[in-house]
Amino acid sequence: MSVALPRHRGPASPWCQARRWYEHELNWPTTGAEPLELLTGVRFDVLDLPQDAGRAVLARVGRTGPVALDERARRLRFLIAAGSAEELPGLLDWLEWGGVALDLTALGSGGRMVAPVPAGEGRGHVGALGAGKAVWVRPPEPGSEVEPTLPVTGLGGDGGAPDLVRLVSAAATECHRARLLRAGEARTRPTGDQPLAFSYASRMSAGTRPRSLTL
Repeated sequence: MSVALPRHRGPASPWCQARRWYEHELNWPTTGAEPLELLTGVRFDVLDLPQDAGRAVLARVGRTGPVALDERARRLRFLIAAGSAEELPGLLDWLEWGGVALDLTALGSGGRMVAPVPAGEGRGHVGALGAGKAVWVRPPEPGSEVEPTLPVTGLGGDGGAPDLVRLVSAAATECHRARLLRAGEARTRPTGDQPLAFSYASRMSAGTRPRSLTL
């Protein structure tokens, strides 16, 4: 079923170019409407976490699948294998993070994410899609299948990407660490002279939980 173009969007507009890039060069489904969004649960799912925690994960995990930054929402979105979103609650329980407020979610079947500016486009195109500022931090590669690069449950994943368990373990650890840091900063902000300090239990939880799987 074809979708009518927005009346003010011609074939050469950034919106149309972005839609062509996703649908024809990457073969990824989009909403086909404005603002342009990518459909999750078809070619990939998405692991969604706060920007500060996500950047820490990027520094710890050398290889991942594509990663996007939604600057308006201040969220990093890691592409993971389709179907993985359903596994997140069970993985967090198995990793002993069940019941902890992490601000770590996953988008799967029926979900959607803001379409970042296509890789290689100038910053002048940011926002031209009508969806705010979203860019690729680790972009997909046109002409290559995305699935071999996506973290999956198992040992090592495919295409050099980490397995999903290790990625979720790192993400949970950094989300918890970032939450503790933000809380500590909020407590010390009025006086400005109190050092940020964690309890022993908090440091152990933030840095080594579970010890056997922390990267």
